[in-house]
Amino acid sequence: MKKMLLAVVTTASFIGLSACDSATENATEDQAEVVRENADATADAMEDKADTLDTKVDGVDSTAEQAMEDKAEVVREQGDAKADAIEDKADAKD
Repeated sequence: MKKMLLAVVTTASFIGLSACDSATENATEDQAEVVRENADATADAMEDKADTLDTKVDGVDSTAEQAMEDKAEVVREQGDAKADAIEDKADAKD
C-alpha cells in the first residue's frame, strides 16, 4: 500500500512539474523514473527471494534472509541515487 501511495504521489508531482519543464527535461525525468522503477522491481524480487530463505515462521529473520534484504535495500538506494543524479542533471540544464 505504501508503494502504491508513493507511486501516486510521485506521478502527481511529475504531472504538476511537467508544465514548467522543457520536453528534454521531461524525457530525462522519465528516464530517471524508469531507473528508479527498475531498481525497485529488482529489490522487490530480492525481498521475495529473501522470504523463501527463512523456513521458520517465528517472526525472526534468518541470517540469510536478513542479508538478502540488506542487499535489496542497497539496490533500491543505488537506484534512487542514480535516478536523483539524472534528475539533477536535467534540472541543471533547464
